[in-house]
Amino acid sequence: MFYDPTFIILIPALLLSFWATLSVQSRFNQYSRVRSRIGMTGAELAKFILEASGLYNVRVESIHGSLTDHYDPRTKVVRLSDATYSSDSIAALGVVAHEIGHAIQDAKGYTPLVIRNAIAPVAQISSNLAWIFFIIGLFTGMFGLAQFGIILFSIAVLFSIITLPVEFDASRRALAILEKNLMMPTDELKGVKSVLSAAAMTYVAAMLMAVLQLIRMILITRRD
Repeated sequence: MFYDPTFIILIPALLLSFWATLSVQSRFNQYSRVRSRIGMTGAELAKFILEASGLYNVRVESIHGSLTDHYDPRTKVVRLSDATYSSDSIAALGVVAHEIGHAIQDAKGYTPLVIRNAIAPVAQISSNLAWIFFIIGLFTGMFGLAQFGIILFSIAVLFSIITLPVEFDASRRALAILEKNLMMPTDELKGVKSVLSAAAMTYVAAMLMAVLQLIRMILITRRD
């Protein structure tokens, strides 16, 4: 298993993931050194957009770390990292607007987000159990277990695929908000788009990895 030749099909996803990670870090670092002329910190921007959108039930909190920003639909909380909460950089404002985009999606019942939220708990569990059943099935010759592992992993693949339109739409909403509501200058919007585009590629890489892993599992069972 450790030296299985089917591992080679994962190389494109590994390379894309490596490039995407470096790219998002590089672009965020680049534009985190450029202050926006809007004159707001990430936290101020988040509260401004939420109030302008009528989302008074969504809270804004700080969370430790860098680029750990996220929106929690269960508790209706936008959590901003140390790198964005008090920062007025172009990069920080872009990331914050993206997370607010998720809050707006949630409020409007954006269908891909609704589906993703519904399968998220199942996807997490199935992803953890899939390889256990798959490997046990292969080593014991109980291929029914291996096939069950493939089915479980398929749920995780579906989750990663549905994540793509959710993330791209949140970035689209972020750019529209910054341009139309806050009149962000064109040069700053270019920087925001650069950061968000790089971040989106990390999700593309994750999706590609999941799909190729699923194909690899299928190939292994057919060979054995």
